[in-house]
Amino acid sequence: MTLTLYLHPLASFCHKVLIALYENETAFDSRIVNFADADSAAALLDKWPIGKIPILHDEATGRTIPETSIIIEYLQAHYPGPMRMLPDDPEELLQVRLWDRFYDLYVSVPMQKIVIDRIRPAGAHDPHGVTEARAMLDQAYKMIEAHMQGRLWATGDDFTMADCAALPGLFFASIVHPFTAEQQALSTYLERLLQRASVKRVLAEAQPYFSMFPYREAMPARYLEAATS
Repeated sequence: MTLTLYLHPLASFCHKVLIALYENETAFDSRIVNFADADSAAALLDKWPIGKIPILHDEATGRTIPETSIIIEYLQAHYPGPMRMLPDDPEELLQVRLWDRFYDLYVSVPMQKIVIDRIRPAGAHDPHGVTEARAMLDQAYKMIEAHMQGRLWATGDDFTMADCAALPGLFFASIVHPFTAEQQALSTYLERLLQRASVKRVLAEAQPYFSMFPYREAMPARYLEAATS
């Protein structure tokens, strides 16, 4: 197989790339990275010394591509499918890139701050940082609620890279910092995302690992029931 994706099935940023791959039915091999295993970690570090996942390795070119948005753009350029994750129109493309960064930086990053703080050792917690992360999510939710009025997907009628970024961020953020009852456009958008075949596949692959999620007790019962059914 030409393409190999280094990932972990529970990692939200890996979900973003997987959605893009599954939307286009792009053939690839997956290699699960276990950071507790020296050999598994070394295999990743050999390809990308920064040590972050996901990364994509293209055997045909010998290239290693890091960073989720760059991976998706690389796939469209070199392994295109019927679904264009980035539009051709320059103005539409700017909007996709804007909302892609928005979901990564202002939803996924603060969500991860909250999650990681829960598993820090005693005496190493950062309550001020968690408070800031929750405030960021509150602001992001308000902006998404306003933005999604009358929209089907993140930037309009077409599913794009921005939606790939939105799903994992909103999925986990809604667990650790739930939406308010008034945020109906936001909630409806997440539900619409959850109905995509690519998203269902990604979450089905993540379900066996939900027991590892630090906020497992806060996960809606429907997610856990699906994990054991």
